[in-house]
Amino acid sequence: MGDFIERSKFSCALGGALSTIAAIPKAVPIVHASGGCAAALSGTYNLSAGYRGVGYCGGNMIPTSNISQSHIVFGGEEKLVGQIESTLKYIKGDIYIVVTGCQTEMIGDDAVSIAARYQDRNVIGVSAPGFLGNTLRGYDAILSALVKNFIEKKEEKDVRTINLLGIVPGHDVFYRGNIAALTELLGKIGVKVNSFFGDAESVEKIKGYGNASLSVVLSEAAGQITAKQFETTHGIPYVTTDLPIGPKASERFLRLIAEKLGIEKDVVDDVVAAETKYFYSYLERIVDVAADLDFQRYVVAFTDSYYAFPLIDFVSEELGWIPHFVSINDLHDKKKQEEYSKKFETLTSKTKPQVIYEDKEGLAKKKLRASWPYNNNQKYYNALSPLYLIGSVVERDLANDYGAGFLSVAFPVSNRAVLNKGYAGFRGALSLTEDLLSNLVSAR
Repeated sequence: MGDFIERSKFSCALGGALSTIAAIPKAVPIVHASGGCAAALSGTYNLSAGYRGVGYCGGNMIPTSNISQSHIVFGGEEKLVGQIESTLKYIKGDIYIVVTGCQTEMIGDDAVSIAARYQDRNVIGVSAPGFLGNTLRGYDAILSALVKNFIEKKEEKDVRTINLLGIVPGHDVFYRGNIAALTELLGKIGVKVNSFFGDAESVEKIKGYGNASLSVVLSEAAGQITAKQFETTHGIPYVTTDLPIGPKASERFLRLIAEKLGIEKDVVDDVVAAETKYFYSYLERIVDVAADLDFQRYVVAFTDSYYAFPLIDFVSEELGWIPHFVSINDLHDKKKQEEYSKKFETLTSKTKPQVIYEDKEGLAKKKLRASWPYNNNQKYYNALSPLYLIGSVVERDLANDYGAGFLSVAFPVSNRAVLNKGYAGFRGALSLTEDLLSNLVSAR
């Protein structure tokens, strides 16, 4: 039996590329592909990423060469040239990024070279056909191209500036809130963040990202290629760590960055003390109610590696929930899987979760069911209850089947409208706690 896709939680690479471009201020994509690709993929991230919208030039506004059957036979490069020139004439942008679809890559159109003819007008070309990989690969294709072909080389580095990578726009539904939280938190220890997608970013600022002294990657599956490109092209080393959610994780995050940048320990101590005090001054308000109403839950997570450990780490270490089962959908390399699984051994919870790597929803559900003994009409049966499931909107029905609490965090999220919400840092964790517990009390 061949492989198959079942309720995928990713788009193709072109979708990831378009979602990434849409998050760059005043960036205009030019798609060299058939007519339906651009609008359909842009629409996916409009509707399934907390209704994020299409951006400056997305959705049905995306310029596309709209190749047809004749171009497949005779080539579509002339069509692309016309599309680039008309886009430059009629659409105002700070950067224009030509991206390719599967059809034009298969017939050998050299879109990247054609884009290079217009380099003096801030046009770059990126090979991002769907078959390159999934969303995460499209993200890296865009950013690594910017790093290599657009960002200026700088001999002098700012020792207190970092490039923040691994937060994929749209795929992380809360990307803007998470970026804002981490930018503010790092600012408190004197670190400036180059984020690509933050509130105050611009194409002109992105051009100067070669000034960073360190790249920080918050994902095992996204941002690694871009970080290596920063290292190769600009001599900027990188470190990989987890998205920090909650006091313990945020303290680890701050101390890691401070160590890499040579920031005094006293500075970090003061920030950690103040932020921890702030966090618990709010969390303590809910402790009595949580204990009286027995809010403790078994917790199951169906997410990618970007969110899996950070979420389980927080609900286990800070809320005292019992981690039971984690299904991760984006790590396929066996060595990376083994390394990632070791993270869960660091939990102080006596119960450690079963961790699987599965991108097929049906198989993941079966493995969850097999993780708990069946009820064979015993007089006394300890059910997997009360249960809380953290995942995507795809798992909503599964949560209903178990009578579980449910919160959609991982892509796709079409049952929530997200503006500036984020879960990163000390204060983002309070927002996460509110959302988790609100679900439990919403029917009271």
